[in-house]
Amino acid sequence: MELTQTTYKKKNKIKISFGSIFKYTVLTLGVIVALLPILVVLIGSFKSNEEFLTTGVLALPKTLDFTNYVTAFVDGEMLTGFKNTLFIFVVSMVGKLTLGSMFAYAMNRFDFRFKKIILTLFMTAMLIPGITSQVATFQIVEGLGLFNTIWSVIVLNLGTDVIALYIFMQYLDEIPISLDESAILDGASYFQIFWKIILPNLKAPIVTMLIISGVGVYNDFYNPFLYMPGRELKVISTALFAFKGPYGTNWPVILAGVMIVIIPILIVFLSLQKYIYNGVAGSVK
Repeated sequence: MELTQTTYKKKNKIKISFGSIFKYTVLTLGVIVALLPILVVLIGSFKSNEEFLTTGVLALPKTLDFTNYVTAFVDGEMLTGFKNTLFIFVVSMVGKLTLGSMFAYAMNRFDFRFKKIILTLFMTAMLIPGITSQVATFQIVEGLGLFNTIWSVIVLNLGTDVIALYIFMQYLDEIPISLDESAILDGASYFQIFWKIILPNLKAPIVTMLIISGVGVYNDFYNPFLYMPGRELKVISTALFAFKGPYGTNWPVILAGVMIVIIPILIVFLSLQKYIYNGVAGSVK
């Protein structure tokens, strides 16, 4: 009997060790696959054009030369791109998160006629590929006089999405309705309940959606390229695309521009990652 138990324990330890090895091997490969392209871009951004063409992609540069970054930032008009991108990002996300949380609050807290139909139509509209409605969207934007203005992209970004709706609704389920009832007894309106009670308790999902949706707004190329063709209306994605012409063969300058675009959103993600995980975990719970 003792021999059997000892054998079982040894087998169990072997299984655990093999499972751990497999798990960490997969995680290590995942990290390498994720970081290797960024590492190649980072190393290449410090090389001269000649050095880039004659050495391996992972070969370290002889000297840390920031000339490529200066060229990319100044000649690529990246400062203008960052200003426009920041304005679009802030206005779009404030409007997007406010409308999304208010819509989720109305759908979660109130029962009204055609509620299920509205939710179904909302989800159905999100399933329609955006490219199929681009002609109609362009005509609407042009008809409103927003073409070649920064507000064209902001208006297109203001619509909420299914992910935001469900994350907000999951968190609203965890906020007791008794808080609403107590506020109503104290004379608060539904508008005051939303701003003073509901919204402060939606911090985690707001930060989660700020990153999930914000990355899309930050990286958006199609809408600014189509609706904001003016040179003074460049965003970082269209500014980076402009390197295709004058720097078509100077890859180190292009890679420096890529790093300039990556760094801000990477810093924001690393700073807020704990809120993202808590937001996603809470929505699943």
